[in-house]
Amino acid sequence: MKSTIVQSNSFEANRFKTISDFKDCMRWHGEVEFEWNGKNYSITHPDKISISEANKQETEKLCSTADEALEYKVGDDRLRDVITQVTVWSRTI
Repeated sequence: MKSTIVQSNSFEANRFKTISDFKDCMRWHGEVEFEWNGKNYSITHPDKISISEANKQETEKLCSTADEALEYKVGDDRLRDVITQVTVWSRTI
């Protein structure tokens, strides 16, 4: 039996290079796990864009648009201001 090795993307390949890159990911219902200032966050798409600190339901915000998600506060920063600087652990799209 032949085994298959699956490689994950590098941090550089996963990162968002521009805000438009993030918006495209959201438009195609991409899911993202990222870190900012030592805290992990996740973005999913059950119905709307759901963004929260990982495993902290009380921090969840449901957003209708990528622009609304970009206003989410990650610590003391708006996601819009740091999206190109966060460490993206994984992302689809």
